[in-house]
Amino acid sequence: MKNATQTKNFRGAFALMTSLFFIWGAIVSLNDILIPHFKGLFEMNYTETMLIQFCFFGAYFLMAVPASLLVERIGYKKGISAGLITIGLGALIFLPASWSVSYPLFLFGLFTMATGSVILQVVANPYVIILGKPETASSRLNLAQGINSLATTLAPLAGGFLILGHYNTPQEAAAAVEIPYIGLAIFAFSIAVIFYFLKLPKVLETDGVKVKGNVLKFRQLRLGAIALMLYVGAEVAIGSFIVNFLGEANIAGFAEKKAATYIPIYWAGLMIGRFLGSAILQKASSQKVLFTSALASVLLLAVTILTNGYVAMWAMLAVGLFNSIMWSNIFTLAVNGLGKYTNKAAGILVMAPVGGAILPLLQGVLADMPAIGLHLSYILPLLCYAFIIYYAVNGYKPGANELAQVEANI
Repeated sequence: MKNATQTKNFRGAFALMTSLFFIWGAIVSLNDILIPHFKGLFEMNYTETMLIQFCFFGAYFLMAVPASLLVERIGYKKGISAGLITIGLGALIFLPASWSVSYPLFLFGLFTMATGSVILQVVANPYVIILGKPETASSRLNLAQGINSLATTLAPLAGGFLILGHYNTPQEAAAAVEIPYIGLAIFAFSIAVIFYFLKLPKVLETDGVKVKGNVLKFRQLRLGAIALMLYVGAEVAIGSFIVNFLGEANIAGFAEKKAATYIPIYWAGLMIGRFLGSAILQKASSQKVLFTSALASVLLLAVTILTNGYVAMWAMLAVGLFNSIMWSNIFTLAVNGLGKYTNKAAGILVMAPVGGAILPLLQGVLADMPAIGLHLSYILPLLCYAFIIYYAVNGYKPGANELAQVEANI
């Protein structure tokens, strides 16, 4: 009877956790709408525009440790509410930013929202992993990521409709972001209140306990953090340039508003792949599925680079399908067998989305180079997936006697 009750509680907690994956998915994908909108509004080049992703994902590197300390101090449930409130406050910063037509203030709002997302991820990823059997952890994380992808599919549709268009003045263009981000703030505050009054099951053995030891001595964690950073960077970079890439004359020549309607196709690929992956991973190993997905991504980007027109366009968009299961599989392989060090290792991995700050900016630099341009700049995400292939083949394997070495150096 106890096991049945525990299973029911776990399922309820998991269902609630998926709302967190939904909200940060919406935030991330709305950035893909802001990029072409702000590029035109502030008359910027690709490198300057990619400061949007740099400020957003840079928060994952700068705020991961403070977020972990905050959650350790106030607990998981209050940590969730704190993260949601921070997201809501960041969204509201878009109001004075639009009134003053200030790019730096918009960036500050994005950084604040990203800080809230970091707090949520410190809680949600390890929590979802432990809410059930260890052997199905990757499957659960894939399912939660599927909900995340549902948001990344729907949000650009709404955002593109509400934000992109032709405006007579900079003030009108800046004001276009107000309604979507006010709505986002209201949603975040509402979920924060719900979580504050809910009772969540305590499943983390180390919750409230400080675990000592240098977890970076674990090989699969070190390489896993790099793989995760490159994956996030590649995924975000591809999504960030969709509107501009489809606007290229040798690709599709679409206007911004039409090109924006293809962003959900990319993110829908992640959603479909994650729901399918959740079922596939019940029978196939994380390592094999990761290898297959990374290899497919490399091949598709090679087609994107070497061709033009709709072939290049659809090859690029199809990468979303194979991106789908990478986060959960890399994350699971990186913490596999770490026992009591799992939560501390998860704190390291939460910093990995800094790749979303660095890689799009670097691709923007490549795209601005006359000798390379936007089309050939896709070589950068291709190289990221090549490293993930290496991780799936060899990098995920633990080093000899690492656990004993970490214990000895406590």
